[in-house]
Amino acid sequence: MILHLVSFRFREGVTDADVERLTAALHDMAAGIPALLSYVAGPNLHLRPGGMDYAVAAIVARPEDLDTYLDHPAHLAVYSAHLSDMITERAAAQLPLTDGTLR
Repeated sequence: MILHLVSFRFREGVTDADVERLTAALHDMAAGIPALLSYVAGPNLHLRPGGMDYAVAAIVARPEDLDTYLDHPAHLAVYSAHLSDMITERAAAQLPLTDGTLR
């Protein structure tokens, strides 16, 4: 399995309403992509100083499932409708998951 992590820093002027619309759109999108085994997205709680403004964590079974998710028309539509105008910085990583990785 693969854990795909992505985080975003928002540009000035992004509102709480913008973030709520993004979060709803991402969760609706994820529900329609069977390749996603697990999905969570939301604003950073900022419990520690610094960090990005928003993050997504998606779990897929295989590398080709990550491609299926990232290239899915619904994912591209959410990016185009929301994220492309909201972000100034993006960082992503993929990590292998094995039995016992998530505890």
